[in-house]
Amino acid sequence: MTAVERAQALDTFIEKAGWNDAQRHPLQADASFRRYIRLSRAHQSDTSRVMVMDAPPPKEDVQPFIKVARHLTGMGFSAPTIIQDDVELGFLLLEDLGDDTFTNLLQQGTDETQLYASAIDTLAALHQHPKCNDIQVAAYDENELLNEACLLVDWYFPEVNGLFCTPEQKQSYQQAWSQVFSQLPKLPDTLVLRDFHVDNLMLLDRTGAANCGLLDFQDALMGSPAYDVTSLLEDARRDIQPEFRLRMLDRYFQQHPHINQDDFMQWYRVLSAQRHAKIIGIFTRLYRRDNKATYLPHLERVIGLLSMHLQHEQLAPIARWLEKECPHYKNIPATLKGPQGKTS
Repeated sequence: MTAVERAQALDTFIEKAGWNDAQRHPLQADASFRRYIRLSRAHQSDTSRVMVMDAPPPKEDVQPFIKVARHLTGMGFSAPTIIQDDVELGFLLLEDLGDDTFTNLLQQGTDETQLYASAIDTLAALHQHPKCNDIQVAAYDENELLNEACLLVDWYFPEVNGLFCTPEQKQSYQQAWSQVFSQLPKLPDTLVLRDFHVDNLMLLDRTGAANCGLLDFQDALMGSPAYDVTSLLEDARRDIQPEFRLRMLDRYFQQHPHINQDDFMQWYRVLSAQRHAKIIGIFTRLYRRDNKATYLPHLERVIGLLSMHLQHEQLAPIARWLEKECPHYKNIPATLKGPQGKTS
């Protein structure tokens, strides 16, 4: 489908939904191929709004979003209600949850504790909900975690070393991660939303866990409850003070008293390092392959977070591999300085 044909298809979808008289306000694009358009129209003194998701196949598939959104709203959490859909063409008409993302509110001076406490309470409520796991999604297993961790060696490693990672180096990198994963204790699985951070969370005028709006969850898997907590508290996009991070972890444990805290923290450290390795690779790929330099300013922060966790004995195999095969990984190479010659 050409760009013109897709634009015509979008017009038809909006018209069939009864919103062809609305004003269109495109939202800023993210790292995916999806885009969002706000539709608004005035009725006397009232303005009604909805959101259109444009997720072009085959690069995007709206069915996972629909599935997880309905599961979350069915449990009482605040994912956008799906008003109308065209699965084949990749269009969704969604409830508009507004503009109060945590990112926007933090920039406006809203109290950090209020927002993060809301997010932590929502995660604790989700992880303990009796129907949380009543959904068929793939497992966030070791193979998936390994594949993600390999984004660092596939994309960032060549920028630092000037050479691609050899098959032998990559195999030893994977073996190091497998060694780390094999030492992790058992924890009950839960629904993992995977992109649970301030850009994808909203403050709503609702009660309980519903006051935290959820925006990006179509990649949800079944895995460790520590993952979304680390996604929130080890944010690639903003600095979080260690003392604040510990307070939020303590709040999670208070809200989720039945979980084994020591086991949880072992998973937290490992998944933090794994996620940072993945994100370093993704940010590099976005720039190198997709010409998106937006995320380069965050590389230094993410590398610093990865280095912090690698100091723990639990992650010694990864630290040893990097010391041997990529000893300068902390030094962001000139190839990733972006169009302005800087990363921050």
